[in-house]
Amino acid sequence: MDIILLERVAKLGQMGEVVSVKEGYARNYLLPQGKALRVNAANMARFEAEKAQMEARNLESKKEAEAMAAKLDGQQFVVIRSASDAGSLYGSVTPRDAAEAATEDGFSIDKKQVALINPIKELGLHDLSVRLHPEVEATITLNVARSKEEAELQASGKSIAELAAEEEAAAEFEIQELFDDIGAAASDDDELAESAGIAQEETADEATDEN
Repeated sequence: MDIILLERVAKLGQMGEVVSVKEGYARNYLLPQGKALRVNAANMARFEAEKAQMEARNLESKKEAEAMAAKLDGQQFVVIRSASDAGSLYGSVTPRDAAEAATEDGFSIDKKQVALINPIKELGLHDLSVRLHPEVEATITLNVARSKEEAELQASGKSIAELAAEEEAAAEFEIQELFDDIGAAASDDDELAESAGIAQEETADEATDEN
């Protein structure tokens, strides 16, 4: 199907260009979204008549998107999820989750603006693009962690492997301390028993001397 673009569309063209696309793509996305018109005499005349207004609206929306991108670009948002010790999520993080995390922090983002081909299924830091306008994008980072504390550690640059190694080392240290405490307690008991034995021997010797 031949269409005329009413705005810039990635991988298709700029406003005013006539391009050929699959009919399903046009019917299900471009036409209902108001991004294009079918090519015919009436629509071509309509485009020419409204071109100046379209360009003005596009310029205004682009400026608004650029202002938002300046604030949004580089922001990091925390998403808490359950995961295995190896870092695999019990579930996934989707564009909806990314949009909700950003919105909770004061940024109005729609899930359709989040460029995420495959859902996130691992803990860690994940960079995503957000399309605020056909000509404006911002990059955000999703910090996917099991807790706020883990998110803070990941934000500091530590990987899941490093965090797991630290947790394992801490657990081993606690076990070693426990064994050390048990050993110290046993040593104290031995010393007490030895002292008691010496005291008994001294008492017996004193009794013998008195007799």
